[in-house]
Amino acid sequence: MIFSRRTLIRSGLGIAAASAMPGFAYAAANTPRRLVFVIQRGAADGLATLAPTGDPAFAAARRALADETAGGLKLDAMFTLHPALAQSGALFGAKQAHFAHAVATAYRDRSHFDGQNMLEGGGSRPYGREDGWVGRLLTLLPAAERDALAIAPAVPLALRGALPVGTYAPSRLPQADADLIARLTALYADDKLLHSLWDSAVKTQELASDIGGNNGRNGAELGQLAASLMMPADGARVMMVETGGWDTHSGQRGRLAAQLRGLDQLVGALQAGLGPAWADTLVIVATEFGRTVEVNGTGGTDHGTASTAMLLGGGLEAGGKVSADWPGLAPASRHEGRDLKPTRSLESVIAGAVAHHYALDPKRVMGTLYPDA
Repeated sequence: MIFSRRTLIRSGLGIAAASAMPGFAYAAANTPRRLVFVIQRGAADGLATLAPTGDPAFAAARRALADETAGGLKLDAMFTLHPALAQSGALFGAKQAHFAHAVATAYRDRSHFDGQNMLEGGGSRPYGREDGWVGRLLTLLPAAERDALAIAPAVPLALRGALPVGTYAPSRLPQADADLIARLTALYADDKLLHSLWDSAVKTQELASDIGGNNGRNGAELGQLAASLMMPADGARVMMVETGGWDTHSGQRGRLAAQLRGLDQLVGALQAGLGPAWADTLVIVATEFGRTVEVNGTGGTDHGTASTAMLLGGGLEAGGKVSADWPGLAPASRHEGRDLKPTRSLESVIAGAVAHHYALDPKRVMGTLYPDA
């Protein structure tokens, strides 16, 4: 069951209030722009997402996982896109996708919670800010483009700030165990209003926590939901989509392929669902940090540092390109001898993409999104 933004507000379901280019003309765009931030919680492996097959140290370091790239789209002499990202590869060919590699936030430790806090808050240290970079961005946008919504159980840190935002999910669902959810489902079974609302909320939470499920169909349905919430005249113009399941300490090969397939179908569903509005949409996909260069003893990878960010949409400044100041994967070239070394800040990638998308002064955007940088 899909609801318009206005219907969601009336129903009260899951709605939570929360508090340079030379010669370029910096002004708000006349057309209604849309922004989607997809967070990959769990530290997605950028070395598998966009494999540096042109690096002579890659195959030796990744061993069996290096075979994952077989059949993937070769983007240039260095990088091969994971074969599960077929639709994203097509967007790259149409100059509607850009991949930034060897990027990271300023965070250099390996705690998921701290790393996600830095990614969302945009501060100089974990828990240094109570608002987020998307929430601060809203203050730069015209009123018609500030309506923000998260497909999440509560307002994520990234969206918090001076302006109100909403969520599409019951705020207590993630803390409830399976038995309680089953009991509530039975309780609401005969309630004509609450039954459909509850079923929709449970399904939304399941999709977000397992986008790779059903051969990627969960990701597609999540993308369809996001598009349906953004398309109405009173719909959201800024959207955050939470995805989990990216922590691949063991059995990475099959698990990551499923996750990436779900992400790929999420992006494809967004493009299809937004239709002509895709030309005025920017999708940012980012994770808190990457994973180790070497494979561990259980066929997985451990917490690392640099990773890959994805930019997608119909009006990218540098679509059809990979940007990377590649540091190399030889042991001497790695961060602390184990991780892909970051050579560019993720903050600068995000700020640059947002500034171009909204035709705003890059310095002003960087200073607003990342005031502590």
